[in-house]
Amino acid sequence: MLTKNLRKTGLAAGILSLVLVLWSFNEDLFQISKNLDVFASLYKEINTNYVDDINTSRLVKTGIDAMLDDLDPYTEYIPESGIEDYKLKYVSTQYGGIGASIFTKERRVLVSEVAVGFPAQKADIHAGDELLKINDIDLSNKTGDDVSQLLKGPKGAPIKLLIRRENVAQPIQKSLIREEIKQPNVSYYGMVKGNMGYIKLDRFLENSAEEVTDALIALKKNNPSGIILDLRSNGGGILQDAVKIVNLFIAKDVEVVSQKGKVLEKNYTYRTNNTPIEPNLPLVVLVNSHSASASEIVAGSLQDLDRAVIIGQRSYGKGLVQQTFNLPYNSLVKITIAKYYTPSGRCIQALDYTHRHNDGSVDKVADSLMHEFKTKDGRSVYDGSGIYPDVFIKQDRFANITQILVGKLLVFDYATHYRDTHQKIDAPMLFKLSDADYNDFLKFIANKDYKYSNKSEKLLNDLKTEADKDKEFTTIKTEYDALKAKLATAKAKDIELHKEEIKQVLENEIASRYYYEKGRYECNFKYDIELSRAVQLMQDKNQVAAILKGQGNYKTIGKPVVTMASAKPEDKNQDN
Repeated sequence: MLTKNLRKTGLAAGILSLVLVLWSFNEDLFQISKNLDVFASLYKEINTNYVDDINTSRLVKTGIDAMLDDLDPYTEYIPESGIEDYKLKYVSTQYGGIGASIFTKERRVLVSEVAVGFPAQKADIHAGDELLKINDIDLSNKTGDDVSQLLKGPKGAPIKLLIRRENVAQPIQKSLIREEIKQPNVSYYGMVKGNMGYIKLDRFLENSAEEVTDALIALKKNNPSGIILDLRSNGGGILQDAVKIVNLFIAKDVEVVSQKGKVLEKNYTYRTNNTPIEPNLPLVVLVNSHSASASEIVAGSLQDLDRAVIIGQRSYGKGLVQQTFNLPYNSLVKITIAKYYTPSGRCIQALDYTHRHNDGSVDKVADSLMHEFKTKDGRSVYDGSGIYPDVFIKQDRFANITQILVGKLLVFDYATHYRDTHQKIDAPMLFKLSDADYNDFLKFIANKDYKYSNKSEKLLNDLKTEADKDKEFTTIKTEYDALKAKLATAKAKDIELHKEEIKQVLENEIASRYYYEKGRYECNFKYDIELSRAVQLMQDKNQVAAILKGQGNYKTIGKPVVTMASAKPEDKNQDN
């Protein structure tokens, strides 16, 4: 009797659960139908009655974007007009163009960088050249996006440029043929000091894993003592390529990353499928605060599996997975479908978009709420805020004066001037700007505007503002004026005080004029603190072993070890 009653009770509970599920499902359908009806009716009334004509497509897109803004920054709508830009940003690195980056300055369009082996370089176009016309179209009132679109076009199509070059009296006519431009995911690889192989991976787009594989195979021919994989400022990309890159260093059939979301069918665990190319050599991965997504999968997995030492700064903390879905009229939506988890089980997502505040702001995961996980060999790692490096290196910012000289393009302009007055320079790794060159730079900028305010001046101005409000400024005016004069004197000395770092950015920009992007990397190697630390570390096998075993000072991941770093100005150019 008892068993029979239990069966009846269980059956009743099951029926009740089914009813609740169906009710909830129907309630969801009702809410969807209701809100879509409200939206359609609202749009209809606005379109019919609004006082002015409206742009239908723009209005609807504004509504869609506002709706998606309530979710996370990675869920986005891509209309048909934006598909090509989307593919270039997230999927493919190929387009038809001339192989040059441009930027605008004071309504002038300047070439900032030229890629080796492509039409711009073949036509002897230089960084610093000003573009005046494209196919006889005047560029004086064009935006950077306008110019970029004019430069791009079908492979094999002719393009005519009119350029102005410093110290050349008349504009120069250039005729080029557009080629298929493929931006490499691996922007540089080669041997560095200490007999170490170095690979710089900028993004995880199409063929990124193949490019890293090719670079690794080429480096192995030099019998390196270790490998350095540089993922600094790599914002990520295709997850599957991240898994393939981990597989280069990890044995077959090992879990690399798993994704878990609301839709069970989309939950998946990614494992290595192939025999690794280099399972034994010491491995360092460099990361910084701009290393995100797929970069964090690679760094976090190799850290969890105790295969690599991570050096640098805490990574960005993007632990969300996106998938694109087709929409009507050739449009797309990219939706966050899951969170990803490294082999130890941790999710490194730093911002909680699910629980937004009423003002739309989101919180970072507090240190007190982070959970401890264990690597394969028992080291402590933590979730909730990116990948924390095994060897932390503080990233110092350039001084205000250096940032201003870079930001106002005075460093860029002097490099153009230097290239026009010097036929050649030493190899990038050897090139050093002399004191005479630096004095020439000071003469070059003597009549240029590079005014700036530092924190001390801002605080002093705030003091004056508050004292004026309290009608007490007259009592402190003498001291205020004296302090202001001292700050002005000190600031005037900044250009000499920070001479070495200013020379560093000058050398980097000048080297690019002769040796292109490769020259930038090789010139910067001698100032790269993280790279130097990686080389130093891998020359001491006992230290590497201690870190990977969590011994001594390396018992808990996240303990700062080194407190200096290099810094590079960010470059925001358009590639064409």
